[in-house]
Amino acid sequence: MNNFQYYNPVRIVFGEGQIEQLAELVPTDARVLITYGGGSAQRTGTLDEVKTALAASGNREVFEFGGIEANPEFTTLLKAADMVNEHDIDFLLAVGGGSVLDGSKFVALVSSLTEEDGTVSRDKAWDALTSYCRDIDSAVDLGAVLTIPATGSEMNSGGVINYSERQAKLPFGNPLAFPKFSILDPLKTMTLPERQVMNGVADAFVHVMEQYLTYPVNAKVQDAFSESLLKILIEEGTAVKADPENLETRKNIMWTATMALNGLIGTGVPQDWTTHMIGHELTSLHAIDHARTLTIVLPSVLRELKDSKKDKLLQYARNVWNITDTDQNDDAIIEEAIKQTENFFRKLGLPVSLADVELDAAAIDPIIKQLEVHGMVKLGEHSKNDLAVSRRILERAVTSHA
Repeated sequence: MNNFQYYNPVRIVFGEGQIEQLAELVPTDARVLITYGGGSAQRTGTLDEVKTALAASGNREVFEFGGIEANPEFTTLLKAADMVNEHDIDFLLAVGGGSVLDGSKFVALVSSLTEEDGTVSRDKAWDALTSYCRDIDSAVDLGAVLTIPATGSEMNSGGVINYSERQAKLPFGNPLAFPKFSILDPLKTMTLPERQVMNGVADAFVHVMEQYLTYPVNAKVQDAFSESLLKILIEEGTAVKADPENLETRKNIMWTATMALNGLIGTGVPQDWTTHMIGHELTSLHAIDHARTLTIVLPSVLRELKDSKKDKLLQYARNVWNITDTDQNDDAIIEEAIKQTENFFRKLGLPVSLADVELDAAAIDPIIKQLEVHGMVKLGEHSKNDLAVSRRILERAVTSHA
């Protein structure tokens, strides 16, 4: 196991009806900006529930900013950041899924990057994003009410922002972006469309895989925890597809998605993230749901890199998929594990090839060009996945291996 430091200050408030805790969690004299997405928070009554809880105590002034996209847009978020400055906001409350949380973190970090007229500088904010927001040293306090389990953003300090004008989708991270608290009410997930639920399961699954399926460093706690999370997602993902009204299943999915990317399983171990970096370009260029880009790319990443990932792939086959047929050679065992992974994604109604989203080999060159533009030329746990490797991964992903 490698040396590490682990820090996570986020207070988690889990369970049904916990939104009322906002009365105690948000400072009583705060000037609050509620951020949310495309309107589901309004339609389902969650936004009203949040505002009622905020009004239950204290003397808070509350403002709203809606319309944060499923892939949060840089230009939209700068409008929210301008609103922070216009109204002297000192607390952001993100109500929604990972996109709203990611976007709100970015707003919290870049609000101080202003021009002389007090508006947020687009150039300064872009420069901050391209340097992962690492150098920002102040941020607006942030809390979250999670409605879509998927990204783990509710318990980490990072995010991903889309900038359509530059055809860019870029990650960022800064310890100042940790939420002060996150409320996780699994009942709120019952109103989600099936597509979002399945996307969330897949997103969490690949988050675990990016931290787990690299090479062994004798990190027994992290490995066992990762394998357990993967098995839970396989079991509960299949269960929620068959019985979407089961609240107990929703609870397990919500907590598993949070644990998948709160930093714990990634401490002291090598991490990959090749699938995510290629997937980001698919989303940016073709507006494919983030999770669906991951299920398209991951199987091909595993096939292309099976030699460097051999030991962990065999461990994954044995401990997650219970593939123990000693009559098979290692390559056959690995391929069986990858096929099982693809079949799981298919059961959830998710794509596993470019053909499944009506793309073909013509999509590859623009993706490679964007990876080069964004500096994604040394990907993976060994920093050896150059553009040639990414091209081979995409070539493998053109059609299904079924």
